[in-house]
Amino acid sequence: MNRGRSVTQLSICVWFVGCVFWAVPSASLAQGLSVDQRLERLEQKTLSQSPGAEQETGNMVFFRGGWAGLINDRSNEVETDVFGFSGSNDNNNGYYVGAGLDLVLTRDIWDLFPGTWVLGEIGVEFKRFNSKDVTQAVPSTCAAAGISTCSVETNKKVQITMLTVNVAPKIMFMEGSRFRPWIIPVGLDFHVISPPSNDTTVLDIGVQFAVGAQYRIWKAIHLGVDGRFHLATGQTDTTNNYGTAGAYVGIAF
Repeated sequence: MNRGRSVTQLSICVWFVGCVFWAVPSASLAQGLSVDQRLERLEQKTLSQSPGAEQETGNMVFFRGGWAGLINDRSNEVETDVFGFSGSNDNNNGYYVGAGLDLVLTRDIWDLFPGTWVLGEIGVEFKRFNSKDVTQAVPSTCAAAGISTCSVETNKKVQITMLTVNVAPKIMFMEGSRFRPWIIPVGLDFHVISPPSNDTTVLDIGVQFAVGAQYRIWKAIHLGVDGRFHLATGQTDTTNNYGTAGAYVGIAF
């Protein structure tokens, strides 16, 4: 009887000592972690236990469209309307379509403002401005030169278009909210104009400024609005400044 009681007591002692040796390293490890590290471990544990949980990465592909307007029209040029020979191609309003990528650079402006992101935007944008039926420069010039296969074209539509590729930093506020406003303080633009200018050049560079906001409507799908102003340097000897206002659909990934 005493022998059986001694075995039981010994088993309890062994179990107790084992628990102590297991708990002490765990407690020491927990004490060695900072508050942020503990929170991070708890968050990772929670996510691992919830297969349906999702984290917002911030990276996004988006598709844009809306109104576009030139500050100065391109009438009375050689290629746009042959100096107004049979009417001026002087409309400066039109539309734009575009797409791009937002890539997260930092989620706290490099430890300066928690919850405020900086993204790198890479975008491409096509614009078509309302165009008129005017004299076409190349067929008419060809006919004036006496080429028998050419004829004067005084009532043909000449499209005024522009292609822009941009790279810009985008500052986005209100981390964790469905509604997130943003600004582009300044970004770099590369423009291609069509038709060519009187200098027969098509390439220009400039900067852009923008403000907008987006709302997450369902999972990775976002809807947003933005307005932008583009200031060009006039490398083509034309004024290529313009503004846009429109909406976009974004898909986060």
